[in-house]
Amino acid sequence: MKLNENVKIIGRKVLLIPYEEKHVEKYHNWMKSAELQILTASEPLSLEEEYAMQKSWRNDEDKCTFLILSKETFDTTNDELKSLIGDTNLFLQYEDDQNEKVAECEIMIAEKEYRRKKLGWESMLLMLKYGQCILNLNKFVAKINENNENSIYMFKKMNFNEISRSEIFHEVTLERKVDETWTTWLDSQVDLQIESYK
Repeated sequence: MKLNENVKIIGRKVLLIPYEEKHVEKYHNWMKSAELQILTASEPLSLEEEYAMQKSWRNDEDKCTFLILSKETFDTTNDELKSLIGDTNLFLQYEDDQNEKVAECEIMIAEKEYRRKKLGWESMLLMLKYGQCILNLNKFVAKINENNENSIYMFKKMNFNEISRSEIFHEVTLERKVDETWTTWLDSQVDLQIESYK
């Protein structure tokens, strides 16, 4: 979305930056992985389709995405592509019956050597905080492949509640409404630091 095209979010272990054309080829190579396709419920795209998708992420007002950089790697190399390890997304929608602004949230750490180091945890928390503070979201939903036990565990640890399981899609749906108690917890986990991305 246009709102975050010049936004950089700074965490302790990660940097979140906008998805730009220069990142597409590495992202495209990630998504050739059958494992990532299953975990993210994604279909493989051609390189041309991936470039079109990047433009869609930049321009569509109902899509918010950030790429995840390892802060340690970036501080050492000053190279975004070498530091690029995954992405995190929000798909915005409204629930008309309750007049709630809701987003489906996603997280992917594509580079295996950066998994199990709390980088996905921090990235998702920063994205949730951005959604709550900047996008004024009322509720978050996560739809996860039933075999992705690590992600299910992570979202439950973030105080999401399981609300359904789909045998057809092999998917678990969890949700978290934004309330004072959860916001206080989120504030205790991350500090949202935003800088201009150039």
